[in-house]
Amino acid sequence: MQQQLTKQEVHQYIAASGLKATGQRIVVYEALHELHGHHPTAEEIYQLLKPANPSISLGTVYKTLDAFAEVNLVHRVFSEEGGKRYDANIGAHSHIYCTNTREIIDFEDTELQALLTDFFQKRKLQNFEIKSFSVQLTGNKVEPDKQISITRVP
Repeated sequence: MQQQLTKQEVHQYIAASGLKATGQRIVVYEALHELHGHHPTAEEIYQLLKPANPSISLGTVYKTLDAFAEVNLVHRVFSEEGGKRYDANIGAHSHIYCTNTREIIDFEDTELQALLTDFFQKRKLQNFEIKSFSVQLTGNKVEPDKQISITRVP
């Protein structure tokens, strides 16, 4: 579980990205971190914020999340049905998307990252600079009430 950020830390993260740390940006960033691991939509963040922030609009939430994505404060994650969701985890990782439960689960594996890095280094892509990459596995949970587990085979 992710540690709760203080208002000062949130302000510093936003300001360090080059964005002005406005009140609305601060509450959107806090909400995203509160929903960490859930990969919320802008609508979910808006619904969480609306009761305590009646002047905030859904458009503001969308614009704020897109501004955060542009400066790498968050990552956009796309679901199979084409919707945008947002990820507060900006470290290198991939995702597992369950179509029957609509869950997006972080999948961190240094071996996979190393294999992909080596793969692309050998390909020497011309006229393209890789900033990041990830894999998204898409499928169904066999037993929707159980969590997905990954077993490493030696």
